[in-house]
Amino acid sequence: MSEISKTSTRTLKQLYQFVKPYQTTFFLVAFLAVLASVFATAQPYLIKITIDDYIVAKNYDGLVLMTCIMVGLLILEVITQILFSFYANWVGQTVIRDIRKALFSHLLQLKMKYYDKSSVGVLVTRAVNDMERIGEVFSSGLFEIASDLLKMAVITGVMFFVDWRLALISYITMPIILYATRWFQKSMKSAFSDVRKEVANLNAFVQERISGMKIVQLFAREQAEFDKFKSINEKHKKGWLRTIWYNSIFFPVGDLLSSITITLIVWYGGFHAILDNSLDLGTIFLFIQLSQMLFRPLRHIADKFNTLQMGVIASERVFRHFGSR
Repeated sequence: MSEISKTSTRTLKQLYQFVKPYQTTFFLVAFLAVLASVFATAQPYLIKITIDDYIVAKNYDGLVLMTCIMVGLLILEVITQILFSFYANWVGQTVIRDIRKALFSHLLQLKMKYYDKSSVGVLVTRAVNDMERIGEVFSSGLFEIASDLLKMAVITGVMFFVDWRLALISYITMPIILYATRWFQKSMKSAFSDVRKEVANLNAFVQERISGMKIVQLFAREQAEFDKFKSINEKHKKGWLRTIWYNSIFFPVGDLLSSITITLIVWYGGFHAILDNSLDLGTIFLFIQLSQMLFRPLRHIADKFNTLQMGVIASERVFRHFGSR
C-alpha cells in the first residue's frame, strides 16, 4: 500500500470516530441506499414485462394494473430518495459540527508560539472551508458512491438473470471505462490536493495583507504586494483549470462508450429478434435502459469521488492540527 493510501485510511479511521455516536443513522442511510437501488432497477424491468406481456398482447386490464404498480413503486422511490438525502446531509452536518467544536477547543489550548509561527488565513481555511468539504464527504461523497455501487450490483444481477448474452455485450466496453475511471481518480486526487493548497495560500495572503494594510501602505508596498497576489491567484486558477481539463476528457469518453454499448445492444438484439425471434422488444428496451443506468453510476462515482477526495484531503489537513502543540 502506498503512503498516500495509508494516510487516507488513517484519516478515514479518525473521521469514523466522529461518526460512531451517530452510527444508527449512518446505517439507516445505508439501508435507504439499498432500497433506492432496488426501486430504481425495478422500474425498467416492470416496463419490459408491460411491453411483452400486456402491450404486445393488447391486454388493457393488465396494462392498467402494471401502470398502477409502477406509479406506486415510483412514489416509494421518491420517498426513499428524500429520506436518503435528508439523513445523509444530517450526518454530514452533525459530524462537522462536532469536528469544528473539537478543533476550536484544541486551538484554544495551544500556546502563543504556535500562533506566532502559523498563518491566520490557513487556520481560518481549516476551521471553515475545509470543514465544509468534510461535510460533503457524507452529503455528496461516501453515501452517493455506496448507493451507486449497490445500484450497479443490482443492475448486473438483473442483466444476467434476463439474458446473459446481452449482459456480456453490455460489459464489452467496461474495461475501458474502468481504466479511464481509475486514471481520472488518481489525476483528480493530485489536482485537488494542489487546489486546496492554493486556496489556503490565497486565503492566508489576503487575510494577512488586509490585517497589515497600514504597514503595506506605510512602506509603499502596494504594487509589490499586488504582484505577489497576482502570482498566487494565477497558481490558483491553473490548479482549477487542471481539474476542469480532466473532467472535459473523462465525461465525453464515458458518453461515447455508453453510446457504443447501446448501439451493440440494438444491433445484436434486433438481429436475433428478426432472425429467430429469440429476443423480444421488451428485453431489448430493458437492456438499453439498464446499460444507461450502468454507465451513469460509473460517471457519477468518478464525479463524486472528486468530492470524496477533496473531503479526505481536507480531513487530513484538519486532523493534522489536532497533533499540534
